[in-house]
Amino acid sequence: MRTVRARRIRTVRVGASALAAVCAIGLAACGGPGGVGTGPSPPAGSRGVTIGIVELNLTNPFFVTLENATERAAKANGWKVITAAAKVPGDYATQVAAVEDMITNKVDAIVLTPANSTALVPVVQKARDAGILVLTTNGTLDPADAAEATYTTDNFAAGKLIGSWAKGQKISDPRIALLDFDLSDGPSRGRHNGFLAGYGITNDSPLIKGRALTGGTVDTGQTAMENLLAAHPDINLLYTINEPTARGAYTAIADKGLAGKVTVVSVDGACAGVRNVKAGIIGATVMQYPRKMGTMAVDAIAKFVQDGTRPSGVVDSGTTLITDKPVTGLPSKTSAWGLDHCWGP
Repeated sequence: MRTVRARRIRTVRVGASALAAVCAIGLAACGGPGGVGTGPSPPAGSRGVTIGIVELNLTNPFFVTLENATERAAKANGWKVITAAAKVPGDYATQVAAVEDMITNKVDAIVLTPANSTALVPVVQKARDAGILVLTTNGTLDPADAAEATYTTDNFAAGKLIGSWAKGQKISDPRIALLDFDLSDGPSRGRHNGFLAGYGITNDSPLIKGRALTGGTVDTGQTAMENLLAAHPDINLLYTINEPTARGAYTAIADKGLAGKVTVVSVDGACAGVRNVKAGIIGATVMQYPRKMGTMAVDAIAKFVQDGTRPSGVVDSGTTLITDKPVTGLPSKTSAWGLDHCWGP
């Protein structure tokens, strides 16, 4: 496997109607190179359209779903697709190498799910200077306008929903633990801050008895929770960065004989996570929509190809609170609804 992990280059035959639509734009431009404030030119119709998809680690079903949706939408437009992915959470170096490779391959657009909000900014600027349209999904760069546009969950809003739900449980003498991912990561930071805001506390609140960073995985969630419970066996409310972390943490909770005594909240909306809501393992989660993020990004590229319209800003792909214990005044859907709308295996 190459470091870039350009696993496959798929060439798709461009149908006559798709080619005609691309050719119709001819050599129209919208202002020159792809730096901030200028933007790339729409691709010339004579060679069709090629896009790159640079994803996070594909051991997580969320990112598999996001990549698959983006790729399917691109192929439906008759485009060529190059894909690459980080090896593990936070692996921005592989993503940087992948973007460099796509610049060399002269792609017309890149859809990037950034592993780090700042480390990818220089290579993204290099791509835009080369006339490539760069969009991000699931998280913004810092600054957000380093990419042309972003399609993502409002992670602060997602965190606030589960924080508000947890507050609505009216837990007597709450003793809170936080299982985060790297807080320099935009989605992680947004969810963390949103949970605190929803619960009505700050980072220095005496209600927070323990906190730990995880890798956003089942194994790291379990290990982190085992350590927290060893130091704070009276924890009764747990915030987790995502549902795999929550599932691992629950194993640690159950192993200590504390099942049913710790309220767990999370974010994702994967089918496995929604099943855990139904089973009572997770009290509430927030569903996000990775398929929608990918298709929105491709739709924006298609619009750019058709008439040179440049996408911009941070576009919210939506969130839904999933719980079987609704809180008055807080809109939510049941786990049954969630199982009809979830993603992943």
